[in-house]
Amino acid sequence: MSAIATRREVLPETRQSQTHKFLIDKHEGYLTIGLFPDGRPGEIFIKMSKEGSTLSGLIQGFCRAFSLALQHGLSVHDASDRFRGMRFEPMGPTNNPDIPEAASILDYVARYLQVNFVERTTR
Repeated sequence: MSAIATRREVLPETRQSQTHKFLIDKHEGYLTIGLFPDGRPGEIFIKMSKEGSTLSGLIQGFCRAFSLALQHGLSVHDASDRFRGMRFEPMGPTNNPDIPEAASILDYVARYLQVNFVERTTR
């Protein structure tokens, strides 16, 4: 488990990012990952196409908390481990061959981050 820093590492005003379009059982979403200059994720944003105000608010709260955890030094591996496997609707097949099934939006995002940012750096 990684140590949490007492100081927040702030991303630069202008930063690189990656946006990923995904589908979970016909629910379209977009995951945007803001990157530190060294390529580490420092913030995430999720936008679902057909979300209600409750789901939207909960997802934005999750994104804020997840981003702050990364900025305070929690590793992507440790942060995403906490949300991998969470089960709630929408769930089901995805359009990503690396993640054929997702148990929820949070499960998909955690697994996407692990595949694209954790596994890539440990190869």
